[in-house]
Amino acid sequence: MRRKAYVCLADYLVFRYESERAGAISKEEAVHAGTHLRRLAALATLAALAACGSGGAAETNKNGTLSFKVAVTEPDITTVPILAAIDDLRRQGHKIKVVELAEPELSIEGLAKGEYAISAEATSAALLAVEQDAPIKIIADAIGNQWAIYGKSGISSCDQLNGSPFGIFSEGATATAMVKEWVKTHCGAGKRPKYLTIGGSDVRAQALVAGRIAATALEVSDVVALEATGARFAKIADFAESLPDLRPQTVYANTGFITEHKSVTQALVNSLVREHAKINKDPRYLVALAAKYLPDEDGAAMAKVAQRYTAARLFDAAALTEKNVQGTIDFFVRAGVLKRGMTAKDAADLTFVEAAR
Repeated sequence: MRRKAYVCLADYLVFRYESERAGAISKEEAVHAGTHLRRLAALATLAALAACGSGGAAETNKNGTLSFKVAVTEPDITTVPILAAIDDLRRQGHKIKVVELAEPELSIEGLAKGEYAISAEATSAALLAVEQDAPIKIIADAIGNQWAIYGKSGISSCDQLNGSPFGIFSEGATATAMVKEWVKTHCGAGKRPKYLTIGGSDVRAQALVAGRIAATALEVSDVVALEATGARFAKIADFAESLPDLRPQTVYANTGFITEHKSVTQALVNSLVREHAKINKDPRYLVALAAKYLPDEDGAAMAKVAQRYTAARLFDAAALTEKNVQGTIDFFVRAGVLKRGMTAKDAADLTFVEAAR
């Protein structure tokens, strides 16, 4: 019998506070898995069994519908199809509360305890939890790999970055792990850029424009913002091409919920697949969703971002396969995030996406 691995918020916050005060981990590294210390953070939070309580991930209403919570982390344009799918389930009579959280680790905590039924964010956080036997399974894809390396105009190869400042968010960020794997496989012997930790993607984009760094990894929305400055820059590498089996953001769920409420889980995945299909058919649909769920965002910028997402076909909830789930696990093993031994079946229940295709 698999042991339960619940997370306690109090233990989590104490660990974070003490680690940050001691300088053991930065706030960014506490959010982004990828270092040995980050693994220790996951171990500390998931191993605190004694003080944790459990709870059902859903309640059945008198009319047979369900009441449950879905956790999302700082909603952005990649989240709006999920919010639309949730609204679809609400129209079927289910009572669903969306809880917005600041960090994916908090959604993992809630999933493990049964406070939330479903969440969607960084795959690495879910895999770390699965490694500690948390009752969590990946059930669908949220967004494809949208990361790419951009640099100064004229740079086209890894060797040209040798000794040059390369902006990263943190040593523990998933994007940094992608960059380092690319450097390892594409730079000549002894040639490496000089990594410079300078914070969020908006700051890195500004640093690129200002000439403070030679290159950095950016997402689609960052690139659109960078283009708006009129600056000249080059796309050096596309991780969707070099790491086709890496799925950085996925939808995952409490295993008790998907076991006890398969039909509702299937309905959610089916709806998400339909939402993604609508987006791929017409980027204006994604713009409309963004206007509905992210009313404070710039509509013109959202339109440009939506066009890029659609052109790259980044939305495909049913894209998960045993091959790319295992490829994602293997990537995080190479990056030092996970230990060897985890399989795709350990981490994901692919029956829902298979039925939705």
